[in-house]
Amino acid sequence: MSEWYVAVNGEQRGPWSEDDVVSRIRAGELDGGVHVFRQGMDNWAPIDTHAKFKQALAGGSVASPPPVSAAGATASGGGGTPRPAGQAADEIEYEVFGEEMQFVEITLDPAEACIAEAGSFMYMDPGIEMKTIFGDGSSQSEGGGFMGKLMSAGKRVLTGESLFMTVFGNSSGGRQKVAFASPYPGRIIALDLPAHGGTVLCQKDAFLCAAKGVAVGIAFQRKLGAGFFGGEGFILQKLEGDGLAFVHAGGTIVKRELRAGETLRLDTGCLVAFDRSVNYDIQMVPGIKTALFGGEGLFFATLTGPGTVWIQSLPFSRLASRVYAAAPQAGGKRKGEGSVLGGLGDLMMGD
Repeated sequence: MSEWYVAVNGEQRGPWSEDDVVSRIRAGELDGGVHVFRQGMDNWAPIDTHAKFKQALAGGSVASPPPVSAAGATASGGGGTPRPAGQAADEIEYEVFGEEMQFVEITLDPAEACIAEAGSFMYMDPGIEMKTIFGDGSSQSEGGGFMGKLMSAGKRVLTGESLFMTVFGNSSGGRQKVAFASPYPGRIIALDLPAHGGTVLCQKDAFLCAAKGVAVGIAFQRKLGAGFFGGEGFILQKLEGDGLAFVHAGGTIVKRELRAGETLRLDTGCLVAFDRSVNYDIQMVPGIKTALFGGEGLFFATLTGPGTVWIQSLPFSRLASRVYAAAPQAGGKRKGEGSVLGGLGDLMMGD
């Protein structure tokens, strides 16, 4: 059965079956002003162009307002979209601290847990227990016993990550806190996955931590151009589930809401994450002179909505290249800051 995606006020929802879309129309969640898309279509189309949806709209009711996304919560609120009964991921609360070097503090109720990448741990209360596991501990990685876990963990190796992840669980009888820090200057972004259709694609190394139950997998680029020249190769990280996930990006973060058919072009390294409904491709910089001497590379990313896109002002590769270029081993020169003798002092000390 085909999976449908629905764009409401620039926000993508789904995938849903045809019957799911019809039931939401009849419940008043969708009206004739939204667009739909499924595999095989050239572009997004008004919902009433599909005969079955048009028939449901004929007896529909007034549309209800869209759900509140995680962006509606403050950095210290830790809110999010209400979860349905039987959700797979733990429902966690959080607070983000700091400006340039941020960290996120997660509050866990008894028996709740979160997962994190190696090296991101900062501190935790005495009631938190750490456990190393294969994969991410989600239902996807648990399926199929040991082989299922091994396959899930093996996918992470393709993104340069470890086979293992660390679970931080609250084994006490009260609320406990655990914190995770960003690896370099930038911002931590809280992603409420249900508000983004249950899936967000992000660059490698962007994932920081998430509620236990969120699947951390991979997504292959289907287009050769995006695969070869997209800066991240054929593989992106895929965060999937019905809980909160946290990613980190460098510098200042810009969040753009793209309408259906709206296109945004940006430097490939500045792309942090985007909804699955967003079409990602690579275009060559126009003009031979600009491409060769412009200093901005030969390609840029093009993203076409609807959906949400997160952009960073300081890709880590750009920061690392500037640091390396300034290092003495790479031919950079020390400035002698704080020294009365400056370069003469360096010469006398053998530098």
